[in-house]
Amino acid sequence: MINLETPRKFRPFIKQAHQVAEEFLRANSRKYDLAEHAYPKELDLLASLVDGMGDSGAGQGAGAAAVGNQDDDKASKGKVKNGTNMSSVLSIIEMCWADVGLLLSMPRQGLGNSAIASVANDEQLERFKGTWAAMAITEPGTGSDSANIVTTAVKDGDAYVLNGEKIYVTSGERADSVVVWATLDKSLGRAAIKSFLVPKSLPGIRVERLEHKLGIRASDTAVIVLDNCRVPAENLLGNPEIDTKQGFAGAMATFDNTRPLVAGMAVGCARAALEDTRELLEKAGVVIDYDRPAQTQTYAAATFIAMEADWEAALLLTLEAAWLADNRKPNSMEASMAKAKAGRVGNDITLRCVELAGTLGYSENELIEKWSRDSKILDIFEGTQQIQQLIVARRLLDLSSSQLR
Repeated sequence: MINLETPRKFRPFIKQAHQVAEEFLRANSRKYDLAEHAYPKELDLLASLVDGMGDSGAGQGAGAAAVGNQDDDKASKGKVKNGTNMSSVLSIIEMCWADVGLLLSMPRQGLGNSAIASVANDEQLERFKGTWAAMAITEPGTGSDSANIVTTAVKDGDAYVLNGEKIYVTSGERADSVVVWATLDKSLGRAAIKSFLVPKSLPGIRVERLEHKLGIRASDTAVIVLDNCRVPAENLLGNPEIDTKQGFAGAMATFDNTRPLVAGMAVGCARAALEDTRELLEKAGVVIDYDRPAQTQTYAAATFIAMEADWEAALLLTLEAAWLADNRKPNSMEASMAKAKAGRVGNDITLRCVELAGTLGYSENELIEKWSRDSKILDIFEGTQQIQQLIVARRLLDLSSSQLR
């Protein structure tokens, strides 16, 4: 059974992560929000610290690169395990308490790194160690339904030739490689979709442009074009065989690990907004009394208490999804539930905090307005709110994607 307290072995690490987030990320938050597309040089030192923590074991697998589905002796013997999925979620919550965009800009901590950790074999994990990988799924004609991917990968000798266009690629310009989702055979549907680690040094892959965005401006979001890009066959992540019985399950395993991370981003961002709003309300003389019914308190106090309850629910769903992954239990539905709840709640909370803070919440004097902009993407990427609800409904009703669309 999951324990709702932060695991003791993670507490020093979480304290350290919070300190780093405050001194490195939040201190530079407004600077890089205003300087869109400028590379945050301060992150190079921070990335080195994270790498050192991971190598020494002190970091307990900090960041997106650490998640995975590897077997573990303790887990296999039926013992409860709090591993890299849980520690990654907890560290991401602390980092996004500071700044979501800067976290997404962290070298070697991209969502593509999480994809590698999720589906790569042991040889690939070793070979790709140290790379900074973006993840390219979305296409101009393919949004949340990843099964409609049209980017092609055609086998040619000892390589695959990739052709297509990917949009909204987080860290697409700064990363040194990209995990590209492509189909080996469109006629075989979902089962033929595979992911490829594509180094950006290869001929045939180029960054077409960078997007200007509402939020997470510190993070670069790119359009990437693949034009007869020859990728070594051994860079196909996981099993190259097309298994029509397995369907899309292999590719979707990536999301079972990355969606709790995105939920953690929303939880961290919303927590920051709640903490700052509480301070502003207290300075304005608003009393928040947890011993009195909400309906007997001011509108601001009652609203704040309701937001905290929603935030707590999002946090618990997020931790549950990570805990299941660490303990080798199916978590696809729980990952979608966490992403759906945290994405919506995070957006609702930050916008409501702007409302409660009034003119202070709308000005650049406070970071609340920034968090409200940053939080919106967390309800969209890695599968929109509507897609998450659809996935949950399919799991609950035991229906396939063709039966419930």
